[in-house]
Amino acid sequence: MRKATSGNLPAETTSFIGRRRELAELRRQLASARLVTVVGPGGAGKSRLTARIASDLSRGFGHGAWLVQLADIREPALVANAFMAGLDLRDQTGMEPCALVLSHLRERQLLLVVDNCEHLLQAVAELISEILRAAPHVRVLATSREPLSVSGEHVVLVPPLELPAISEALARSRQNEAVMLFTERAAAATGGFELNADNQAAVIDICRRLDGLPLALELAAVRMRVLSVEQIRGRLGDRFNLLTTGSREALPRQQTLRNAMVWSHDLLTESERDLLRRLSVFAGRFTLEAVESVGGVAPTLEVLSALVDRSLVLKEESGPAACYRLHETVREFAALKLSEAGEQAEVETRCTRHYVAVCEQFALEARQELAQWLRRVDLEIDTIRAVLQRCLRAGDIATGLEVATSLGVYWITRATSEGTRWLDDLLEAGFDDSEATGWALMIRGFLAVLHADAVMARPVLARAIATARSSGPSTLLSCALAMAANAENMAGERAGARRFLEEAAVLAPELDDHPAMVGVLLARALDGLVREDVAAVRSAAMEGVRRAEAAGDLYTLATMWMNLGLADLIAGGAMAARPKLAAALRIAREIDDRVAQFNLLAALSHAAAMLGNAHQAARLLGAAESLRSAVGLSVNSIVSPMLIRGRAGAESALGRARFEADFKAGMELTRIEALLALGEPVRPQRTRAAGPGPALGGREAEVAHLVGAGLTNKEIGARLFISERTVETHVRNLLDKLGFSSRAQIAGWIAAPDG
Repeated sequence: MRKATSGNLPAETTSFIGRRRELAELRRQLASARLVTVVGPGGAGKSRLTARIASDLSRGFGHGAWLVQLADIREPALVANAFMAGLDLRDQTGMEPCALVLSHLRERQLLLVVDNCEHLLQAVAELISEILRAAPHVRVLATSREPLSVSGEHVVLVPPLELPAISEALARSRQNEAVMLFTERAAAATGGFELNADNQAAVIDICRRLDGLPLALELAAVRMRVLSVEQIRGRLGDRFNLLTTGSREALPRQQTLRNAMVWSHDLLTESERDLLRRLSVFAGRFTLEAVESVGGVAPTLEVLSALVDRSLVLKEESGPAACYRLHETVREFAALKLSEAGEQAEVETRCTRHYVAVCEQFALEARQELAQWLRRVDLEIDTIRAVLQRCLRAGDIATGLEVATSLGVYWITRATSEGTRWLDDLLEAGFDDSEATGWALMIRGFLAVLHADAVMARPVLARAIATARSSGPSTLLSCALAMAANAENMAGERAGARRFLEEAAVLAPELDDHPAMVGVLLARALDGLVREDVAAVRSAAMEGVRRAEAAGDLYTLATMWMNLGLADLIAGGAMAARPKLAAALRIAREIDDRVAQFNLLAALSHAAAMLGNAHQAARLLGAAESLRSAVGLSVNSIVSPMLIRGRAGAESALGRARFEADFKAGMELTRIEALLALGEPVRPQRTRAAGPGPALGGREAEVAHLVGAGLTNKEIGARLFISERTVETHVRNLLDKLGFSSRAQIAGWIAAPDG
């Protein structure tokens, strides 16, 4: 079984050309230096170069190579969050993002690639300095337009590609890196371009005029779809003569890139120019729906497709629908054009309106389609952050609260610390007695409960209750009362918990509202677990399962199944607990709720120990600990005794040495392996029709597990370091071998419960 995770480097979609000297220098520097910064102008190919060397060196690091993308981050306060995202950590506890990153890296041996640092230099430099001090086995490879100025930093300058001589033999030109890049990208654009004696001079002139800058060469090459190489040469000459009005030798390379951008921009139609500049309002990835809402051009799809064809907009696969983004240099240029056109305020307003509508839709539909909606918000969270920041700066607190409260389930399952920060900033900027403020306080209190912070939760929820009372009985009041009961139980105030719970239990049925009813049922179940009243837990949780299944509410359903399993464990029924805990674990994996996954693995380890499966208990404990450390979680008072008993039982049965070996094996597994491979005992032996299930090869099993986790072929290829085409072959073989017709059936087969 594969152990340490290998990283998240993206698969290369186009060939890598040249840079032999730079690759050799980076390899030499990284052999001894712990921080190497690749410095060069925009468009010089820094990101591709670092991705290539990181891929080459990743196998030399026990925990692989991990990419942190900063191009879409605008606020220094979110730098640590970007590191968390790149390292596949989850902000679901009260631990500060920076502290969680440092804790995660402290014992790991990995290469950390930090891309596009130049606009966040101070914040990035501070965090990297802390990482280098705290994690002695981590090496950092950064890209920036200027050095980070961190102690111990080694700088590798990345110049543009070597320029061809004005007059040289054809064979020599074919070996020149700039010529090779232009020729290959032109061939990809046209399906048949070749360098020959007739076009050699034009290609050399283009490469020299563009200073060998890779991005500029790629933008020019893609124009071969509609222009000849001589036409590109002529148009570039006209544009550069017009813009520079001086010596070519004096032209800075950044000006060369800007001129190439202007030239490419001038070749666009009016609609294409309009859309390109308006796309700069998106801070990160965006969808076709967002473009249609914000772009203001028609037909949107055709215009967007034209920009993709010209390599000005990048298309990415992300689940069932495509998404798009701008290269950072293109975004900077487009933003300048937006400002020059006097459209910035108008387009930002359209963008805000769109994401207010998206977040409102999320609030309405997320319970029924939680996994899909969480992926959607993950995709567009950078622009949503930009919207929230604009609301704060403009004093539009009402809109900011609307967005932040609509994302309540997202903050709960994905980013509790970040949600806390946005809500605190918005509430501090403009508190009133409106219902919107009441909901913001309720969600803020919920996040404090998730952080096990009763000191914060109790006064915040008291304010939420007071705000709700001012407008009469409502769903808000019921939910706030139920959450306040949870906070009181957490603080050890049983009488206060009972008082709030009794009032909520009277109010909720009158409302006939799903959130109000499940809020009360969840609070009743927690109250029963605290008191070890098994009958009370079962009564509340069984009703909760019924309501959650009827409403399609996955988050509540997972929690209720977990509560039922915990009740069985309290009553000594490990065998009865297993299928309930397994059902909750499958849902927690589907929505990627890692706090729930930890609690469930801990409970399953206790069940395994009770049933005499000491090896399984030890490995589940190791897997749970790995998850706990990746989330920065403090163990709650209900799960803690189960961990202690599970460990004691397994260690007693195995002995210290064998227990530690199994525990370590569990810790070293990837998260998916921990949830699937270690979950074998709670899954039946697979069958197809009436016969035994087919045996899968090692690679087939890995692909099946990753399909079950919802990864696309491209993501699977990047994870396993195989081509996307190879992944497609494995998926087809799996479908044939299993007798299935869709990926969904593979995922269901992987996650099937006990029969």
